[in-house]
Amino acid sequence: MVEAKVSARLDASSPVREADAPRDSLVARFGPDKPLRLDAGVDLAPFQIAFKTYGTLNAARSNAVLICHALTGDQHVASVHPVTGKPGWWETLVGPGRPIDTERYFVICSNVIGGCLGTTGPSSTNAQTGLPWGLEFPVITIRDMVRAQAMLLDHLGIESLFAVAGGSMGGMQVLEWAASFPQRVFAALPIACSTRHSAQNIAFHEVGRQAVMADPEWSGGRYLTEGTNPRRGLAVARMGAHITYLSDAALHRKFGRKFQDRSNPTFSFDADFEVESYLRHQGSSFVERFDANSYLYLTRAMDYFDIAADHQGVLANAFKNTPTRFCVVSFTSDWLFPTSESRAIVHALNAAGGRVSFAEIKTDKGHDAFLLDEPELFAIVRGFLDSAGKARGLVRA
Repeated sequence: MVEAKVSARLDASSPVREADAPRDSLVARFGPDKPLRLDAGVDLAPFQIAFKTYGTLNAARSNAVLICHALTGDQHVASVHPVTGKPGWWETLVGPGRPIDTERYFVICSNVIGGCLGTTGPSSTNAQTGLPWGLEFPVITIRDMVRAQAMLLDHLGIESLFAVAGGSMGGMQVLEWAASFPQRVFAALPIACSTRHSAQNIAFHEVGRQAVMADPEWSGGRYLTEGTNPRRGLAVARMGAHITYLSDAALHRKFGRKFQDRSNPTFSFDADFEVESYLRHQGSSFVERFDANSYLYLTRAMDYFDIAADHQGVLANAFKNTPTRFCVVSFTSDWLFPTSESRAIVHALNAAGGRVSFAEIKTDKGHDAFLLDEPELFAIVRGFLDSAGKARGLVRA
């Protein structure tokens, strides 16, 4: 992956590298004079945002694409992850010649506020105490994440975005961008998401949070100060959440009832089945790259998300007379964010007079389909951005 080439004006914004961010990431710092006003009613300052860029920003600064990551993602959308060594989480979609083409667009992806890979969150140092924030970190919302991203764009001298794209929690951010900053978003790609978190999804998140907090090594959220690590609780939370990202058909196709390295049951509580071994691996690998308190904060941010509630209870009000053009995508086997919730977005946009296209992709891969090899998704994204690019003047008609 070719790293971003930027103009002298962008360089003048002087993002700096920080010790607590991966060496391959850039970091934008905001001092006490530039606080982030949170929905919780407090100002967060100082704070920083870790981010990565790919491609070249054009002279008109009109080809920037912001990628918003999902719950456990980060800024490494199209480059090797520094902890796991795995490819970027959306390299199927982002890169040279990909649907989000880094030879055409200037792609930005930042770690969200509340995260744990270089952006200020509960594991960061509280400047007032010199200790990790822990649970003293203020509760954040999806709208807070988007406000921070807007400050990052201001920092980079980018007034408007050609497109904002993301799936799941990333899709929530896309919708919030369109609602909060419609004049700054030319095109929006919310994928496998909703305008509010359902009661069922809140319930799943609460089970995960309770698993973390029930681990004795969570230490009331002070584990970094006390030298403990709630690995077991966070692993269980990840195992439970991962089930919701798949479908019954996908689990059956991958594992069925096959035994793991044996032909008969052990009549014990060992991981007899392949699916058990798989979930345990997901849990144990996750704790190596993610902070337990960040998991609490980001799941809570998703729970609080409800765009209609922020607009007199009427979803269409959030997008009234929006200039943004939308492409909404769902998957038939996604029971975490079912197609009915995507249709609600489309109906609200129609009522608001918005320009919107919609696609439901038939697949048995579940919610995680947006991260996997889905040729129909690739074709839809490419076609939508090509069309929007012509309207924007980025692509020759």
